Amino acid sequence: MKLCGRLARVADLSSHERTSMFDLMDRHYANVTQATFNADLDEKVWVIQIVQQATGDLCGFSTQMLLDATVGQRPVKALFSGDTIIDRRYWGDQALTHIWGRLALSLVDEWPQAELYWFLISQGYKTYRFLPIFFHEFYPRHDVPIPNRIRDVIEALGRKKFPHSYDAAAGVVRTHSHQYRLREGIADVTLERRRDPHVQFFTERNPGHALGDELCCIAPLSRANFTDAAYRVIGPEPRTSKMP
Repeated sequence: MKLCGRLARVADLSSHERTSMFDLMDRHYANVTQATFNADLDEKVWVIQIVQQATGDLCGFSTQMLLDATVGQRPVKALFSGDTIIDRRYWGDQALTHIWGRLALSLVDEWPQAELYWFLISQGYKTYRFLPIFFHEFYPRHDVPIPNRIRDVIEALGRKKFPHSYDAAAGVVRTHSHQYRLREGIADVTLERRRDPHVQFFTERNPGHALGDELCCIAPLSRANFTDAAYRVIGPEPRTSKMP
């Protein structure tokens, strides 16, 4: 069944849309509560919604916000991706990444002089595996050490977004009692998957991922840093596009 995506402002979501998003999270994550979900959602600015074109039923979503931080004496901006889930029946569909890419490019064009990054936290290898497919430069990674200037950015963003749970030494946001985590069987790391050097690196850097720990990752946001594979998914996008 064909899916389509749209970008909306969190402030414009209906109660039905919020309930559908919560139900989708609850089917794929353990320890989800309505209060925690709503608190996380309310701090975000945008949500990418993925729906069945024929029925309008929600099949996935990703929440987004823009962070500002200071690294040394320089200001940086980062698009932060929060709660993200696709119904497992539609894994492999590119509707969400298409809309996310358009959002990212609109920020690149809106802030052409800014030091701009994508900041995401990866609890599962599927999220981390997105980085080498879509970006030439990203960190952390198995084949290149993290440059000091990038390490400083990760630390600044980690401390700002997660002041009480960010572990700077590990570069990981540590789980806590009310943190939700992927249900067993949703995205387990099989022996075959471990043969992928990116997946092996992720599991080594974030050994507590199954418990809910999340690896802090960034990629510079620029048109040149997107791979050809990324542009095949994003497609042509006018530079004058505006966000809702």
